[in-house]
Amino acid sequence: MSIRWRDAMSRALYGPNGFFVAGTGPADHFRTSVHASPAFATALLRLIYDVDAGLGHPSRLDVVDVGAGRGELLRALLRLVGSEGAAGVAVGVSGEPTRSGRSGLIPTRAGSPETLTPAASARSLRDEPSSGTARPSLAERVHFTAVEYASRPENLPEEITWVSEVPAEINGVLLATEWLDNVPLDVAVHTADGWRYVLVDPESGAEEIGEQVSPADLDWLSKWWPTGLPSAASDSDLGVTWPDATSASESGFRAARPAQGSSLTARSRPGCPETPNSDYLRAEIGRSRDEAWANAVRQISRGLAVAVDYGHLSGARPVDGTMTGYRGGRQVPPVPDGSSDVTAHVAMDSVASAGSAVARCAYSLVLQREALRALGADGGRPPLSLAGTDPAGYVRELAAASAVAELTDPAGLGGHWWLRQPVGIPHEPAVAR
Repeated sequence: MSIRWRDAMSRALYGPNGFFVAGTGPADHFRTSVHASPAFATALLRLIYDVDAGLGHPSRLDVVDVGAGRGELLRALLRLVGSEGAAGVAVGVSGEPTRSGRSGLIPTRAGSPETLTPAASARSLRDEPSSGTARPSLAERVHFTAVEYASRPENLPEEITWVSEVPAEINGVLLATEWLDNVPLDVAVHTADGWRYVLVDPESGAEEIGEQVSPADLDWLSKWWPTGLPSAASDSDLGVTWPDATSASESGFRAARPAQGSSLTARSRPGCPETPNSDYLRAEIGRSRDEAWANAVRQISRGLAVAVDYGHLSGARPVDGTMTGYRGGRQVPPVPDGSSDVTAHVAMDSVASAGSAVARCAYSLVLQREALRALGADGGRPPLSLAGTDPAGYVRELAAASAVAELTDPAGLGGHWWLRQPVGIPHEPAVAR
């Protein structure tokens, strides 16, 4: 029995035996920035310290990870915060010493889209004494919370709280790295009599056209996914067929190559599988994602919400959609039977607008390569002179630079969007433009 895509995704991803609930976790199936390099967590730590300073170093600083997988990001942040050398961890390599000034961060390059102010650049990662009185360190004040439907992993450090819903009254940072792309959504096609839902068979992935979209979804489509078409053709005019999607040869899907240097495919890889119904203008209705993000932002009393995801903006929407699947490190057809990830790119401007309306504060939306460079991770090569004076150090820094380069590659993870929504904190260059 065919049902709407939003219902099919909900069951396939978050049902009792859903992809994100059962099994070993998403890390075995696709590659994200969290898995690609420790530099990603280190850059986020820099942002966390900036927010902590903006909040006046509160007695408790919340760091909440929504869609936490099996807690990989929070584990990394916990290690960094608890490390005696956390303040000296270099975020990237730009031809400068790995320790610079008091912060130990690589300075951002002059002319970077979000070059930090001198005060922000000089800010230490460690809490400094104020008026001769030492305040508790961040490690003593931070509270990590993972939000995930799966059961708590057995080996998760006890310092990390595990919940199934976004907690209220967050005072700190809310992180959502590749979460919104898995928030279930409906799919529609533009036909001779307007927008209609696409229905899908959860077992086979075969699709058919359903009823007309609701008034609320029509409003969203009109505002955020305009057709740009003078008129729509009928099925017979377009010669459209709706084939079974159970195999690559039948559905027209093609598998993506694994991400370089990894057995897993990064979900940011361009060139989503071709859809069998590409003669239609196809839209992925992001209203459910707008609501999910607005609700997450609503839980913040003061602080910053950060969404990192792959997506698109109005004026550059894909004409045939972006729905795809991932399983076992490969890109596969999006069959919502629970055996694979089902994901679609995020309408980032729509989501950003919804969060801004709740926060009553302007947002910042930049590409990951710009955001990471502003936080000190630019992927630049170490100076060649270092190879003569410290060959082992040169090799280490070159490897670190390569890892950052993957995070900032515009054709891969560097093409992700960073949406930052402040709530009740000052706008500094490191937080919002």
